[in-house]
Amino acid sequence: MDTANFPWLTTTILFPIAASLLIPLIPDKDGKTVRWYALIVGLIDFALLVYAFYTQYDFSNPNLQLVESYSWVPQLDLNWSVGADGLSMPLILLTGFITTLATLAAWPVTFKPKLFYFLMLAMYGGQIAVFAVQDMLLFFLVWELELVPVYLILSIWGGKKRLYAATKFILYTAGGSLFILVGALTMAFYGDTVTFDMRAIAAKDYAPNVELLLYTGFLIAYGVKLPIFPLHTWLPDAHGEATAPAHMLLAGILLKMGGYALLRMNAGMLPDAHATFAPILVILGVVNIVYAALTSFAQRNLKRKIAYSSISHMGFVLIGIASFTDLGTSGAMLQMVSHGLIGASLFFMVGCTYDRTHTLMLDEMGGVGQKMRKVFAMWTACSMASLALPGMSGFVAELMVFVGFATSDAYNPVFKVCVVFLAAVGVILTPIYLLSMLREIFYGPENKELAEHEELVDAEPREVFIIAALLVPIIGIGLYPKMLTQVYDATTVQLTARLRDSVPSLVAKAATDKTVSLRAPAIELSKL
Repeated sequence: MDTANFPWLTTTILFPIAASLLIPLIPDKDGKTVRWYALIVGLIDFALLVYAFYTQYDFSNPNLQLVESYSWVPQLDLNWSVGADGLSMPLILLTGFITTLATLAAWPVTFKPKLFYFLMLAMYGGQIAVFAVQDMLLFFLVWELELVPVYLILSIWGGKKRLYAATKFILYTAGGSLFILVGALTMAFYGDTVTFDMRAIAAKDYAPNVELLLYTGFLIAYGVKLPIFPLHTWLPDAHGEATAPAHMLLAGILLKMGGYALLRMNAGMLPDAHATFAPILVILGVVNIVYAALTSFAQRNLKRKIAYSSISHMGFVLIGIASFTDLGTSGAMLQMVSHGLIGASLFFMVGCTYDRTHTLMLDEMGGVGQKMRKVFAMWTACSMASLALPGMSGFVAELMVFVGFATSDAYNPVFKVCVVFLAAVGVILTPIYLLSMLREIFYGPENKELAEHEELVDAEPREVFIIAALLVPIIGIGLYPKMLTQVYDATTVQLTARLRDSVPSLVAKAATDKTVSLRAPAIELSKL
């Protein structure tokens, strides 16, 4: 078989979707057969992704690889066009890994198991498609279709307020998607040619005002998904009502779609507008970090506490994207992958704890570590990763963003000092609220009423395996970041170079190699 010309990405997108269509035909009542079927399909698809990555992906090539294009609607130049580069390949692999583990995490699901695993497999293919497609209209379609399984999983298998949370989720995300559609159509029909191909669209020369409007619309759409303050309010509600598998998909993959789209479209396709909006992204990133950390500190509901922690950590992605340095952009990519792993592990542990205590309120817990020692050990390891303990991936990612932004020559020194100081405040708050959370759950006097009415059994092998599988890459990346950064370095360096060419002061500095007053277009950073 000619592996070089095999449609790897198309296969990995369509295989789980096609497999999901066979689930209604499986003779199964209690879900024991269909869950094995879904897990095997997930493992096969992930194995195909890994094989394609190791045999066909070239680390030194910054351009699209594994490219496939098939004519779909030729009258509109609409094609099934997929490909992967340094921005998408790490997130495609993350999608396969997290979704497969989420399928294993869904083992206890007994209510409508066929529908549940059908949605899981359909979402598997849809999530890979979001990161792989290279056609703007097709991107909009898979972005929208991917929302449907999440909405159904939240509304059917969620908590008491699941309908409210699911409705809020679909209103926010679908409302933001309208900006994607309008932006895609505007870019496609702009100029002398009509095309939805992302590379052709990126090569068009847009008028400054048009580019700023497009950037604003995309920022709103992707800001909802990231999420960026004040478009974040759907996330705590969704996490507050979701089950463990939905948690893992929300924190591990869905939030990363917003960061990926900001890099791919806002920065990659609209670099001049990005130079104008970069200071705003930095400020929004700092607000995310500090506001969400303070809010998380005040939360008494375990799910909402971790949800706000996720919002805080995603603020580093915004700062890295706006840094105009290779190191900062690389740190943003690393933070997305790192948080995908750490966020999935924390929310899985939330699910494990709730399954045993049947409460999410920290005031009702206490001393449960005496009977759940494995659970306590797993919680501690995941929390250490989240608070950026050296030797774990979160530390490397946040350090790269800090150093990348601090050494950027695109900003006024006073502005950089203020940003770094405020972001550091958020970093300091993180261990305070996470260690305080661990103390309230596992230390102190045992809640006798909880211990008498709930069976506080320790972690089972399936749960230990899931956390171990997540901790291996978290620690591996923390000890040897190059295992991940080499996957995308060529692409991020190329992207950063293009972004720097859009900042007049940086272009002048590169030409004269002299110290100049640095400012982003239209916004004097010294005044911020």
